[in-house]
Amino acid sequence: MKKIFLIIVGSFCTSAFAQNTMILSRNDLLAGTVFDNRITGASGKTLKYDEISGSAYQDKSFKNAKIAENYEITAIRYNSYKDEVEFRNDTDIMILPKENKFSRLEISSPKQVLVLISLDNEPNGYYYELVNGKSSLYKKVKTNFIDVKPASTPYGSDQPASFSTPITTYYLVLNGKVIKKPKNQKQIIDLLPDKKEVLNSFFKENKIKLDKEEDLKKLVTFLNQN
Repeated sequence: MKKIFLIIVGSFCTSAFAQNTMILSRNDLLAGTVFDNRITGASGKTLKYDEISGSAYQDKSFKNAKIAENYEITAIRYNSYKDEVEFRNDTDIMILPKENKFSRLEISSPKQVLVLISLDNEPNGYYYELVNGKSSLYKKVKTNFIDVKPASTPYGSDQPASFSTPITTYYLVLNGKVIKKPKNQKQIIDLLPDKKEVLNSFFKENKIKLDKEEDLKKLVTFLNQN
């Protein structure tokens, strides 16, 4: 009877701990900043996102993601204008705090990983992790806001505000060194002199374009396997 009692008490404590963990994670997230969808440009005019052509998002929908250990799955989206990750609670859209515990966000579908890191002496920000290993590949997506442009003549029309086409920048991390916007094969070989022969053979056999995502992934995957 005593053993049965201990099992029941143990099960209750485990259940209570799991519930408290979920409640705490929810409270932590709710402590974030509320998202403000207004932008005030140099013209002094304040606009909401839906009044601006283009988009601050590659995908406006929220996607389920693992945001940290012991945290419940949370639907998020990435704002490439503000470099912020947003999530929705019952009534508001919130900003995920830029904290170490939320520095690796694993989106389930389509499968993507957002990491909060600093590369090439730039401030901490979100990057898409494309390949991870002894050699790594990251992608930074940046969207700019283009303010209203007043008409040049009294009879013309103002040019409306817009979000720019996303700017994509790739980063290779090799031997602890960062190559931003890799330009040529020599940049890569110089950082990996011990792999000079295999790299020369690889480049000779593969028509790698260093501005193409799939080619860069192929290159970094090759480096991690050789």
